[in-house]
Amino acid sequence: MCEELSVERDRVVRISADFDNFRKRTDRERSSLVTNAQGEVIENFLAVLDNFERAKSQIKVESEAEEKINNSYQSIYKQFVEILGSVGVVPVETVGKPFDPLVGNQAGLNFSRLHEAIMREESTIYDEGVVVEEYRKGFKLGDRLLRPSMVKVSAGPGPVQVQISLKW
Repeated sequence: MCEELSVERDRVVRISADFDNFRKRTDRERSSLVTNAQGEVIENFLAVLDNFERAKSQIKVESEAEEKINNSYQSIYKQFVEILGSVGVVPVETVGKPFDPLVGNQAGLNFSRLHEAIMREESTIYDEGVVVEEYRKGFKLGDRLLRPSMVKVSAGPGPVQVQISLKW
């Protein structure tokens, strides 16, 4: 009888542990699913944000009516950026930061590029491998990279120019 009780107790403990593991796994999967869905929706909105920023750079206010339109546009843009920030979207830091083409997760399996280099340029200001200019903002949602930044990277100083002065 004692032996049967011990066997049944072990079986209950195992079932309880299996259920606890199942609950934790489904919680992780649900959280991952929500994060992935949220990330996909936000990725689609990033194109809208790009268009807002392009339009912002093209606006030339020349009259009072245009100023009112510009102010309205700026309010919508500001609200859009605030909403993205409220859900955890942050821009990727670029200019003056080391070029970072690969960022992996803790397991080292999923790699994503934080910066996407589209140009290299000699620079006396920045060391080699440092981002000089940003052409398109990149964004992250928590630890997930939504989109890499398109950047220009320093190739370091160019070849040394030697000037020889001849005096006669």
